[in-house]
Amino acid sequence: MEQSEESAPESGPGEVNPVFFQQLRELDIPEEAAKQALLRTRNVSAEEAAMYYFHRLENEEESDEDLWFKMVFVVNMELSMGVGKVAAQVGHAAVGLYQALQEKNSWREMAWKWDQAGAKKIVLQGTNTAHLLELQALAMSLNLPTYLVQDAGCTEVEAGSHTVLAVMGEEEMVNNVTGSLKLL
Repeated sequence: MEQSEESAPESGPGEVNPVFFQQLRELDIPEEAAKQALLRTRNVSAEEAAMYYFHRLENEEESDEDLWFKMVFVVNMELSMGVGKVAAQVGHAAVGLYQALQEKNSWREMAWKWDQAGAKKIVLQGTNTAHLLELQALAMSLNLPTYLVQDAGCTEVEAGSHTVLAVMGEEEMVNNVTGSLKLL
């Protein structure tokens, strides 16, 4: 299954890499399952798709198809950022959290499920820096992925200011952290 990205034919969004697909079929993975595994792993490699497929097969009985996932952004309202600044900081939080999600297999799988279910995103109001840090600690204690944005200080707020906390996970778990907060 050794196939480097450089020598693999390109595939567009929604298409499966034909080389990787053939390698999965040689492992007797059903056609539709091979396609889904490649799409869910973004055509990274046949090995990654095979790991995804076999992991799903092993855990079929513990199916969490009925679980919903969401990404929540908690904005530090004490900083009085303008609308454009808040939008940029939420963007930083989304990218940072999504990059963090790539670090663990279980988090990558969560990201795929979240993406397939519509990629729900909510923006909420946080009180201040201490509040964001408290929410982050609670989320981490529940093993939820988080990302806390620290501003560079080039425009509206001081360098190092904590502007937005991003949290992701199964909806009920995330609600344990942010469920009492108001929408922005």
